[in-house]
Amino acid sequence: MIRSVDAPPHVSAPVLAAYGYCETVTGQQARNFAYGIRLLPAPKRRAMSALYAFSRRVDDIGDGDLPHEVKAARLEETRALLTRVRGGGVEEDDTDPVAVALAHAARAFPIPLDGLDELIDGVQMDVRGHAYETWDDLKVYCRCVAGAIGRLSLGVFGTEPGARGTERAPEYADTLGLALQLTNILRDVREDAEGGRTYLPADDLAKFGCSAGFGAPVPPEGSDFAGLVHFEVRRARALFAEGYRLLPMLDRRSGACVAAMAGIYRRLLDRIEREPEAVLRGRVSLPGHEKAYVAVRGLSGLDTRHVARTAARRTVRRRA
Repeated sequence: MIRSVDAPPHVSAPVLAAYGYCETVTGQQARNFAYGIRLLPAPKRRAMSALYAFSRRVDDIGDGDLPHEVKAARLEETRALLTRVRGGGVEEDDTDPVAVALAHAARAFPIPLDGLDELIDGVQMDVRGHAYETWDDLKVYCRCVAGAIGRLSLGVFGTEPGARGTERAPEYADTLGLALQLTNILRDVREDAEGGRTYLPADDLAKFGCSAGFGAPVPPEGSDFAGLVHFEVRRARALFAEGYRLLPMLDRRSGACVAAMAGIYRRLLDRIEREPEAVLRGRVSLPGHEKAYVAVRGLSGLDTRHVARTAARRTVRRRA
């Protein structure tokens, strides 16, 4: 659970209650996300919880068992709510706590709410049953459902005054979102197959003899499933390496939040790499103590300092 902290006096009781609802949703449902955002100061933590609660609502529509036409209608209703939030049409006494919290967060921080439109677009792709022929095709989907979340989060985090290269911060936040989403796709390959979804690009599946899909707890006969997983892991690691360049641009606690969330997924990636077939038997996860260690490591700034040193070495080599 995410521990709530008393808010400053200028936050009204109805808004506090709305944020409290969003923090409860986040604490109960965001098993990895929550470890990162608990490292933030209260105003940023509340804003991130509002973003998560709205995003969760959109995801739940896509993942539910409703008929496709009902899902499509509910996604459009959610988009209409977002338009009302963006236009300042949500009052503090509105009956939807997620809308109240998101509206307050958008007034408190420069959050690019269009990113939530992109999320809805991505979930609509799920509802329509999109398949992805190439990595370039899949990137479009990943940017909608994860890259956009990175850019939305950056609106809450902000960048440090005087930090170099901050004009590229949204790009790095987007890339880090892609890294997390590709890790999710590898972790959930069996679960998605059971739901009739295949996200990995068709040309990658064909290259490694996996076009038959993943409907069983063993790889397709004659396939190089381990080769496929290792290929996608290398792609995800390259995305992490690029996205981590965001860390030195953030303040200490925002950097800790990002490092903790990304660190958990990088460790998941390590586990998947060590035992590829585990993802066909069930969901790979980290124990709580390991997630806590990653959070502490993020708060210590170790990852941020490592990224800064790596960037400095690159600069020296370019000048040599």
